[in-house]
Amino acid sequence: MRHTAVRWLFALGALVAAGALVFGQVGAAGASLSRAAVRASAPAYVLPGRILALGMHGPAVRRLQVRLAALKYYPGAIDGQFGLDTLEAVWAFKETQGLIINSANQDQVSRAAERALVHPRAPKVLAPHGGATRIEVNMGDEVLVLYKNHKVDLISHVSTGAGCLPGQGCGWNTPPGNYHALSYLPGWVTVPLGEMYNPVFFIGRLYAIHGEWDSSVPWYPDSHGCVRIPYDTATFFHKLFPVPGTPIYIRN
Repeated sequence: MRHTAVRWLFALGALVAAGALVFGQVGAAGASLSRAAVRASAPAYVLPGRILALGMHGPAVRRLQVRLAALKYYPGAIDGQFGLDTLEAVWAFKETQGLIINSANQDQVSRAAERALVHPRAPKVLAPHGGATRIEVNMGDEVLVLYKNHKVDLISHVSTGAGCLPGQGCGWNTPPGNYHALSYLPGWVTVPLGEMYNPVFFIGRLYAIHGEWDSSVPWYPDSHGCVRIPYDTATFFHKLFPVPGTPIYIRN
């Protein structure tokens, strides 16, 4: 629920181009069809021979996007443009693979991540008996995983409670526990600590999984306690599971 300084000068909004294969803004059915199409057409991943990074474009970036999408990460439009959606899909992939993100490699895929893309590992299962459709938030990895029919349907980078924030004191924690999706509110919602985009609440009207502008969802814990997801992911996230009712498991 906190806006951080904008670090990248990229235009925010939909990255949908004519003919591009996208997941968002089409609802759950369209998103599932798009993912299925990507999976069916995705070839074995070939290492690009160079480090891919934010701002690059071309066939190697498109192959990266196709691979991430096939693995259930959300890279935005499959358009060969390495923008913020693709970067945050890379972050989620690195986090799931146990790879370190720091100020030196935050804007790039890294050689270790490229190798892992060839033989990736699945995300950690936090609640194996938690239901066929469920949301798991791994605060240790800063990753959210949505399961549908016991299968991974979406993996997203998140930013959870910072603990302490400059000039705002401490105690800003995301509470671990077992919850359910309680309600959804569309658009920008103003709350005492800031604004949420398309929040799905899991504790009253206080804690939610909600969108922020992409540049306000860093690779480290930075929220007041909510689970922040990228803006473009938040445009369709609430359509992928029943609200109210879906179990939400949050673990350290």
